[in-house]
Amino acid sequence: MSTIRQEQIQNRLVEEISNMLQRDLKDPRLALATVTGAEISRDLRHAKVFVSILGGEEERQGGIQALRRSAGWIGGEFARRAHLRIAPEIDFRYDEGIERGARIFELLHQIKEERPGGGGGTPDGA
Repeated sequence: MSTIRQEQIQNRLVEEISNMLQRDLKDPRLALATVTGAEISRDLRHAKVFVSILGGEEERQGGIQALRRSAGWIGGEFARRAHLRIAPEIDFRYDEGIERGARIFELLHQIKEERPGGGGGTPDGA
């Protein structure tokens, strides 16, 4: 269970890294990256930051690689902006949630189309 302080820092982490992606990090591999969430340890020294990157596997891998290479600077900059004494060690992870949601939506659409009558109404066709 996270504390109120952890939740506040997590929310701030998402906000600040999102701002850094828009304004500070000029790597073109990060153009389609979005921060989707964060988890920070109780001692605020370690953070997992989840990101979604649009594109194919190559774009995703390149984006994660660019973020991991910038993790030290990002952690230090976050500590400065959030007035923390110690910069968290940031571990960037690809968030597959959006991709999974899109796949589920696609499968549900296929099921609806395969049903007799296009899936409208009840299972008995009424």
